[in-house]
Order: sequence, then structure tokens, then C-alpha cells
Amino acid sequence: MTAPGHPAAPEAAVRVPVRPALRTLLTTGDPNGVGPELAVRAVRELGTGAPVVVGDRHVVGHYAARSGLRVREGDGTAVAEADVLDLLPVPEALPPAAFRPGEIRAEAGAATIAALRTAVAAVQAGRARAVVGCPHSEEAVNAAGIRFSGYPSLLARLVGVAQERVCLLLVGGGLRIVHASLHQRLADATGELTPQRVGHAARAAHAYLTGTGIAAPRIAVFGINPHAGEGGLFGDDDQRVTEPAVRMLRAEGIDVHGPFGADMVLGDRTGERRFDAYVAMYHDQGHIPVKLLAGRGAAALAVGAALVFASVGHGTAFDIAGRGVADPSAVLTALRLTAGTAPSAPPADPAHSGETRP
Repeated sequence: MTAPGHPAAPEAAVRVPVRPALRTLLTTGDPNGVGPELAVRAVRELGTGAPVVVGDRHVVGHYAARSGLRVREGDGTAVAEADVLDLLPVPEALPPAAFRPGEIRAEAGAATIAALRTAVAAVQAGRARAVVGCPHSEEAVNAAGIRFSGYPSLLARLVGVAQERVCLLLVGGGLRIVHASLHQRLADATGELTPQRVGHAARAAHAYLTGTGIAAPRIAVFGINPHAGEGGLFGDDDQRVTEPAVRMLRAEGIDVHGPFGADMVLGDRTGERRFDAYVAMYHDQGHIPVKLLAGRGAAALAVGAALVFASVGHGTAFDIAGRGVADPSAVLTALRLTAGTAPSAPPADPAHSGETRP
């Protein structure tokens, strides 16, 4: 009881524990490629802003020892420390005898997918905020008996989203190009294009751009054929696919233009020809301009999924794996991309519930 004339003693302050900020997970990709080395170099370069590496302990330990980093295993929630590599291990993913830098092996393909599954599960459990994937080998993964045509399609299966709604957005050289199709034979890719599939890609790019603070993104759609078909002179594909897609998207209120010949619209990116993103119809149509301008610095986002995922824009570089000369610039770009991206649900398709051929 307080004595008369004396103020009451202040109550003891209640200390509320502060949860550490969620970190990004960096999977090592194919353990026999340059991925593990790139992951370790990224940790070394970023210090206390480093991601948590996801992969095999003996592979990561091999490269960490070379870099003078101490490996600390955990569940991905530890606070980053200088000279410490935090590892979310994937137990028994790669048999030690299969760790052969520079070789394409089925065991390494299986380990690639095991690391990605582990990382996605950690994000879904609320222990991390995003995932970045180091380069994979589609040949190695398929040799392991796993159907795989790149990170976006597998990510769609892991998060339970229709495959065509998760698209690759390649970033670099001042360009953002989302792809309506990806790793397919060209005849198959163009044969499977529909207004709805082009619409999925454009909506996913629009959702990503608005999430990064661009209030009213301007998006251009590439034509399928040269000059976007030249009014049917070079085939009716654009009349059946890209033109209806643009009309559909504009009716939804998205500021979409085209279809344009890709060479024309990329060759003049000034004034009214300046766009925040472009929709490519197939792999090389979108990859060549970005790779030409950005080189090894290109990075990719999987847009349209319910989590943040990015990857590098180059391959496994088996020819230099294990030699200590891999360039981490694309990994660092991918990590920066995820830092400015918020997860979002797949964009809705208000006009079409099914995937129909034109």
C-alpha cells in the first residue's frame, strides 16, 4: 500500500519479445554446378544481410571452409551474424559419393528438388519470407525421374496453383519480360498459346508491378509472328491469340498495348513506346533481349505464385564448377529483387474460367 502523500511506484515495464525479421532462403541448385559456390559467396559478400542457405551439409561445408565461414545449422530463423553461414540442411539429399563438381548426375538432380521443397515448406510454415534458387540442371532432374521444365512449373505444383498461372519474369538490362510459355519445343509452345494463357502472364506481371509500387503499369504484348502477323499476311496466329488477349485485358482495366513486333517495340523505348513490362510468347523471344543487355546479371522471378521466388538467369556452368571463379552477380540481383517484392495470391481471371483454344 502506498503511504499518504507519496506517488504510486510505476509498474514494471512489460518486455515483449521481438521476433527477428524473416530471412530469405537461398537454395544451392544443382550441387555439382556453380550453385553452392555462388550461395557461399553471396553470404560472404552480404554479411549480416545474408540469406539462409538450403542444401546438403557436406557440399555447403566444402565451399564454406574455402571462404572462412563457420556453418551453423538451424531451422532458418536465426539472426544473421558476420562470418557465419546459416544452413537449413536437407538431410541425405545427395550421397557424398555423388558430389562430383562438373558432372551431370541424377542424384544431384534429386537433391536440387529436395532443397527447393524444403525451402518452400519453410516459407509456408512462416519461418522465412522468400526463396531464391541457384541454377539447376533440367537434364539432371529429369534423369532422377522427376518431371521438370524449370522452377516456375515445379513451384506451381508445390503451392497448388495451375501451372499456366505461374510465369517467369526475366529482369535485367532495364527490361522486365514475362513469358507466356517457357521450356518447350517452339512448335509446341506456339501451338498451346491461347488468349487466356497470354492473359495469365500479363496479369501476373501487372500484379507484381503494382506490388512494387508502380500504380498504373504499362504493359506491351509481343506478337507471335514477325510484325505481329502484319494483318494476317504472316499467319493468323496473332489475330486468334494476341489481339483477343489485348482486348480482353484492356476490358479488365489493365493498361496493355499491342501486339507489337518484338524487334520494333524493343528498338524504340521512348515516349509512348516506353513500357514497364513486356509479354513474350516463347522462351527465346524474351530471353535474348534481356541476356544481350544484362549478360550474367539477369535474374528471374516466378510471378503468379502465392510466395516470393526468384532465381538466376544463367545455367549451372558445369565447366567451371568447383574452380572458385563463378560470378555471384546474378544471385545478388535475385536477392535484391525478392527484398522489394511482397507475396500475392495468383491474379484472378475474371472473364474466363477455363483454358480454351481459339
